Amino acid sequence: MKELIKSIAVLGSGPAGYVAAIRASQLGAEVVVIEEEDLGGVCLNRGCIPTKALLKTAEIAVMAKRSKEFGIESQLEAKNWGVAVDRKNRIVKNLNSGLDNLLRARGITVLKGKGTVLSERKILVQTTEEVIEVNCEKMILTTGAVPLILPIKGIDSAGVITSDEALNLKALPESIVIIGAGVIGLEFAAMLGHAGVKVTIIELQDRILPNEDREIAAELQKIMKRQGIIFKLSASVTEIHKIEDGLIVTYSMGEKEFRHPCEKVLVAAGRKTNSDIFEKLPLTIEKGAVVVDEFMETNVKGVYAAGDLVGGKQLAHLAFMEGKVAAENALGITSKVNYSAVPTCIYTNPEMASVGMTEEQAKRAGLSVKVGRFDFRNNGRALTLGEREGFVKVIADQDNTIIGGQILGVDASEMISELTLAITLKAKADDIADMIHPHPALSEAIWEACGEILGKPIHKL
Repeated sequence: MKELIKSIAVLGSGPAGYVAAIRASQLGAEVVVIEEEDLGGVCLNRGCIPTKALLKTAEIAVMAKRSKEFGIESQLEAKNWGVAVDRKNRIVKNLNSGLDNLLRARGITVLKGKGTVLSERKILVQTTEEVIEVNCEKMILTTGAVPLILPIKGIDSAGVITSDEALNLKALPESIVIIGAGVIGLEFAAMLGHAGVKVTIIELQDRILPNEDREIAAELQKIMKRQGIIFKLSASVTEIHKIEDGLIVTYSMGEKEFRHPCEKVLVAAGRKTNSDIFEKLPLTIEKGAVVVDEFMETNVKGVYAAGDLVGGKQLAHLAFMEGKVAAENALGITSKVNYSAVPTCIYTNPEMASVGMTEEQAKRAGLSVKVGRFDFRNNGRALTLGEREGFVKVIADQDNTIIGGQILGVDASEMISELTLAITLKAKADDIADMIHPHPALSEAIWEACGEILGKPIHKL
């Protein structure tokens, strides 16, 4: 058996893992990354990147249908989803190869194989060619999460897929039922709906996006309904039955039971952490997540964890920061994650993004808040783009310090960084309202919302 000795061993190469490895390398550590599947984890290979590639295809289909509005006579003659998937695969392959080169260029050892943790200092790695015993001074666990499979009768029927399989459909189904109205469910609904698939979303709760601002979520649902997405809320799927030409989804709403035919069913009801693979470590695990302190260290000294594995918001950019913080603390640099300034982005059409506290959360916390709002239908740049849907909402405390913000509109994922920076720097609404914004620009809506908090918006009565 081959033996490898490193100061830092990282198990998992997703956003948390590869960032932890790179940061540890920057700090002078000898690092090994162990990955059973593809470098980059779910985000690069089966999540963030591939979904955005396919959402772009769907967006182009929408623009082709709307082209007459802009003075261009055209029509959408055909959609070749297989070509779109091939394009997505090329993008993923390019980024995957780039990450491999980046890690190796920094002197990081990459082991492709299944890693089994034997102790807090030892990992056994089974590659295709040999077994390698990795000994380390510190260990960082970043094994992520997998799609949650619900205990529904018939869930294993042919035609029932998770997001992993949905990203590799070579042909679009005529109809699909999506179980779950969270981020994953809504993004696939937008993608498939705009591509011409008849989409029905079945959600157990009485609203979409239960962790987001209620007003924003309700408005997004209205927009998606106008786009043809059907919502069945406060509904519970009880059975999926395979028939000759598709599936029958049985669901209940109150005392009534309904049957809905479709070609495919996408299970998008959340993800389950890979926390059950560390039998040899006495880790504290709560609700499936590995418990860490503010320095990302587990209850086992010298063992750190980051990313989806530790629960909370399952976001790649949060995993980046948690991986960085874990590496820094493992190497003696005191570092913490600022969880009050973590943006969330949902790539529907229009996009939705939020950061900090919602109005409801602030009020539940006993805070007296001020709320500024500005609609994109009053924003010149939004109108020139043909994107009048949505609005910006900014939450401030009584001292005008910005504590939260939500955006529903085109390019919300790009604009949210202004509010994230404001919360990070504890900026006041005055700072944004007095800052010169370019014109015409979508970001003027943030400027105007902050102006309303101060009672001095310009383009709003």
